[in-house]
Amino acid sequence: MLSLSFLCSEPPSLYKPPQSISDSSSRVSTHPFPFLPPPQSLRVTSASPANKLKTPRKPIGLSPFLHYSASDFTMSACNGENPRIDDIKTKIRVVPNFPKPGIMFQDITTLLLDPKAFKDTIDLFVERYKDKNISVVAGIEARGFIFGPPIALAIGAKFVPLRKPRKLPGEVISEEYVLEYGRDCLEMHVGAVERSERALVVDDLVATGGTLCAAINLLERAGAEVVECACVIELPDLKGRERLKGKPLYILVEAH
Repeated sequence: MLSLSFLCSEPPSLYKPPQSISDSSSRVSTHPFPFLPPPQSLRVTSASPANKLKTPRKPIGLSPFLHYSASDFTMSACNGENPRIDDIKTKIRVVPNFPKPGIMFQDITTLLLDPKAFKDTIDLFVERYKDKNISVVAGIEARGFIFGPPIALAIGAKFVPLRKPRKLPGEVISEEYVLEYGRDCLEMHVGAVERSERALVVDDLVATGGTLCAAINLLERAGAEVVECACVIELPDLKGRERLKGKPLYILVEAH
């Protein structure tokens, strides 16, 4: 029988936990994102009239294409007739046996090659979060760094990178977590978020949910309120949503 890791898009971590995790002090530097488009280029596009459903309109900030389940706190844009979602699905490539035999790798680099599909992906997230008073978008290394910054710029929030160990130059707070193949760790700069700030966690994919759970713990330890987690792809068979401490999960595409 294959391990649960056969569907994960992340290769096994090489992280070896230190003997003790402690804060280290050094100067914190700020890195701008000059490669990102200005917020104007990420304006929200309205849904086509031909795709409107004959149901009462959802409250502001919610899409009429969403499916809600109170039992598992899952929200999805993929359960409906939305041509943008259909197009995004076709742009995600599945690579068998990568990075090792048995793994079906969900490759979003082919999505990034299509400017319209990439913009539609960002727009769908922006449409959902623009009115939710979110001040922090926390992106998980590494592919969360692709989707997180443009979302943050478009909704007027700051972007906070959650990185692997020894990648951030300043004083950090760390969170270890267990994966099906070992242990790993996320770190965040001390002072990156303030108490009571409303945070959104962004990554490309949720599989077993261990990384998202660590991100939630890290932000909550810093005093932030995690409003929701957002991913492009979910592997629902691995039930990662059940590890998210009851936090809502919003996804665009399901991969089985």
